Amino acid sequence: MKAARFYGVGDVRVEDIPEPVPQEGQVKVKVSLGRLDNYDRNPLDLTYLDLGFRIHQEWKYTLTVCGSDLHAYLAPVPIYASKTPDYVTGETAPVTLGHEFAGTIVEAGPGVDANKWSPGTNVVIEPILSCRKAECFSCSDGHHNICPHVAFIGCSGWGGGLAEYIAVNTLYIHRLPDGIPLEIGACVEPLSIAYHAVKRAKFQPGQTALVAGSGPTPSATVLVSEPASIRREFALQHDATHVFDPTTQDIPTEVKKIVPQGVHVAIDAAGIQATLDSCLLSLRPRGTYLNIAIWEKKATVDINLILVRELNVTGIIGYDHIHEEVLQLLGEGKFKNIEKLITRKIKLDDVVEDGFKRLISEKDKQVKILVSPTL
Repeated sequence: MKAARFYGVGDVRVEDIPEPVPQEGQVKVKVSLGRLDNYDRNPLDLTYLDLGFRIHQEWKYTLTVCGSDLHAYLAPVPIYASKTPDYVTGETAPVTLGHEFAGTIVEAGPGVDANKWSPGTNVVIEPILSCRKAECFSCSDGHHNICPHVAFIGCSGWGGGLAEYIAVNTLYIHRLPDGIPLEIGACVEPLSIAYHAVKRAKFQPGQTALVAGSGPTPSATVLVSEPASIRREFALQHDATHVFDPTTQDIPTEVKKIVPQGVHVAIDAAGIQATLDSCLLSLRPRGTYLNIAIWEKKATVDINLILVRELNVTGIIGYDHIHEEVLQLLGEGKFKNIEKLITRKIKLDDVVEDGFKRLISEKDKQVKILVSPTL
């Protein structure tokens, strides 16, 4: 099968690798068998690569590749495989990319409950991995996302979604609710990050929020700071009340024209010095700064600003026991206004030149790029 393999910074290659065989406790999942609903053409195997909202309504059986993959393409990111064996997976680069995906079980391995995980079952993969050792405080406390050795399927090894198949332990899969298409299932991972962020920020109805960088993870918000015009438009279409361009506007000044006392929560989804500064200066006293971005460079923080205004500063990595709740909300129809946001469709063979590099060079034009391993 074809797979997009991560060798290191600036080095992603599409290669032929053997199809996985499910081992004890694993199921084999077909990630990307799909078709275009509204056109008369052959079925296509599809995935999509994006830096923006990760939801699409027309393409079936899809996968997303999040902005962290682009970070890893540009600079070293700790959770991505390298020359040193990963503590959890034991793997070194190259590894197959893709940690945001849904698919259909095609085969159950030994020891799997075939009644629960039978072929034909649509599932969502929860890719977060941890050491699960008794001596690990975080793991023994049930908080696998803050294990000091946290890793991800599709980043650290054990297969990935940018391939036709993956063999994955049933510990890391969830059944997709009936009636929810797989392209929405592919959004559960980033939705879970956003949902976990809102819960960690203790955001309450009636409060105000600023999101700096609307690309990496969609989040219900009021104010959005985003340099790309296409994403500002998408933010407005997703119920943001105001959007700002940080390249031409001073964000704290603009925020306080609307919310004079400052916002309750500022979510940094960009991870650069300018967004950190603008978020902190946009907060009201005792407000909360929450970082969900992977940073490529170290930041400088004005501790006295945090001190004198008693600001809360926190971060999140992934999610913590959130997927089932998000899936229940999806099944209940709580997530609405899902729109078609695909800006381009390409072959998996072209994922570097027409995918990664295009997203880098055309940030103001591209939101999502669909990638097909069979075109």
